[in-house]
Amino acid sequence: MKHVSFIVAVGALAFGLGGAQAEEGKAIFNGKDLSGWEGSADLWSVEDGAITGKTKPSEADPKKGHIKHNTFLIWRDGKVGDFELTFKYRMVGGNSGLQYRSKELEAGESGPVMSGYQADFEAGTKYSGILYEEKGRGILAERGQQTVIKPQEKDAANPKSKPFKVEVTGSVGDSAAIQAAIKSEDWNEYKIVAKGNHVQHFINGLKTAEVTDEDAGNAPKEGLLGFQIHVGPPMVVQFKDVILKETK
Repeated sequence: MKHVSFIVAVGALAFGLGGAQAEEGKAIFNGKDLSGWEGSADLWSVEDGAITGKTKPSEADPKKGHIKHNTFLIWRDGKVGDFELTFKYRMVGGNSGLQYRSKELEAGESGPVMSGYQADFEAGTKYSGILYEEKGRGILAERGQQTVIKPQEKDAANPKSKPFKVEVTGSVGDSAAIQAAIKSEDWNEYKIVAKGNHVQHFINGLKTAEVTDEDAGNAPKEGLLGFQIHVGPPMVVQFKDVILKETK
């Protein structure tokens, strides 16, 4: 597959942001092109003022998309640690997410590959709002959960044993009610707040997950941002009004 990268350094002044605006947050997508972002040009473009990711039906099976693995559009203007990020998303089919505090792995046939925290969302009704760790510890909080992640000794006698545990310590809302507030095939607003080992997700103003990650050896403190296209059925996902406020 042909792979073309978009790599252009982007700063706040490129968008005409003044000092006061920069303190409130900076736009990291200019609404015109993919300056400052890198991904496969076969998948990512700008349409109607929005970052747009598309997969086509596979020739072998039209019910599946043509990509071979999850792939990403990576923001190249630096790493983030403590921050607040808001963006609007709209999607038809499939699964997507916003990677944060993430690492870049070796690129695959379909483009860049990442690992790390993911603010998940989808066209379905199960995963939107959860905290998932891509190529890591998996689901760290389901929608509506408040959790604490703790290290533990791996049980050598149990091959399914994990070196960490997820403790559900409370609720941040009713999962079904949160899902009901998500607009299908229309624009929704996502917000992520990360401070130290504490992260929170919100969709359309409703808190969807809250996690305190005490698994210090595995908890990411800083890393890259990136939007995901997930392997699976053909899909279209769009993003706009991407505003980053770094708080450290």
